[in-house]
Amino acid sequence: MKELKKIFECQRCGYCCQGETTVSLDEEDRRCMVQALGLSENEVRDKYWRVNGNITQMKIVDGHCIFYNNGCTVHSGRPWRCRQWPLHPSLLIDENNFATIRESCPGINQHISYDEFCEVLGAIMDPRGIVHC
Repeated sequence: MKELKKIFECQRCGYCCQGETTVSLDEEDRRCMVQALGLSENEVRDKYWRVNGNITQMKIVDGHCIFYNNGCTVHSGRPWRCRQWPLHPSLLIDENNFATIRESCPGINQHISYDEFCEVLGAIMDPRGIVHC
């Protein structure tokens, strides 16, 4: 998407994959991940997911997402929340959020103004606040 590249191009640095929290997976996330990995849902569940009742999340290993190994090993099947980050709707309402996230994410265009960033992001974000790549 040409417009997206004006404001962001993922560098696969893994900064957003670090930490002790994880991403919850909806039904579509699980389906895409299973397809991308080429394994059965049971194999993916056992190896990569943490399931607690109706909540399914990716496992964390050594302080990072189980899929992070010098880049995302399931990039084509990553969850929508991972696809969205760092282009979160909060960037459109608070310039401080933009400054903080831009400082930690090398994929955000460092030479674009906040107003221009918001103009492009607002144009490519759907009503749910999701950017489809």
